[in-house]
Amino acid sequence: MHEEKHFSGSQIVRDIVIGMSDGLTVPFALAAGLSGVNLPNSTILTAGMAEIVAGSIAMGLGGYLAGRTEIDHYESELKREYHEVDNFYEKEKQEVREVFQEYGLSHESQNLIVDEMAKDKDKWVNFMMRFELGLEKPDINRARQSALTIGFSYIIGGIVPLSAYFPMFSSNPQDGLFYSCIVTALCLFIFGYFKTKIIGQPPLKGAIKILLIGALAAASAYFVATWIS
Repeated sequence: MHEEKHFSGSQIVRDIVIGMSDGLTVPFALAAGLSGVNLPNSTILTAGMAEIVAGSIAMGLGGYLAGRTEIDHYESELKREYHEVDNFYEKEKQEVREVFQEYGLSHESQNLIVDEMAKDKDKWVNFMMRFELGLEKPDINRARQSALTIGFSYIIGGIVPLSAYFPMFSSNPQDGLFYSCIVTALCLFIFGYFKTKIIGQPPLKGAIKILLIGALAAASAYFVATWIS
């Protein structure tokens, strides 16, 4: 018996990817830049932790606002669609016919389906929302979940590159940067590998891509800071 397997957690994965990728990259680049001007580890840690707090709040708030915008947009379009069904009855029926016409249904089949669908206004409106406007009903808790997922993912990702600057691992910024590069590169590679594997893309290619982006960001920050100093 054939069993179809489709990935259904795209929204959660998207939020984790957004938070984790920025969390790994931005504090890593910041720490690399501060290491380039030879600041002590304590200063790098203080600046890095402040950035993680500010970044996680900003990213989480951005995710929340994006989720709320999606919900508000859906509700606005839903209200408008009900208004059009009530006031432009025949025009809305014709729009349904046009949807089925694109799928190659005969004129008789179109009329039969449209007349049957028009008996239930709620189902009719839901059909128009999905197939005319391309809108799926968003989860009412989506905004809050997105904010928390992105925020915590950012914090987890940001702690990784900064951990190398703690006294038990290094005593100077050069050693901290060296160990931070190793651990962050490893985490970026693993993160990129599993992220692309989950969504069904070539995992090795995705891992290398994520690793190169993080390396480019850190190298840019390091050389800019060194040049300015």
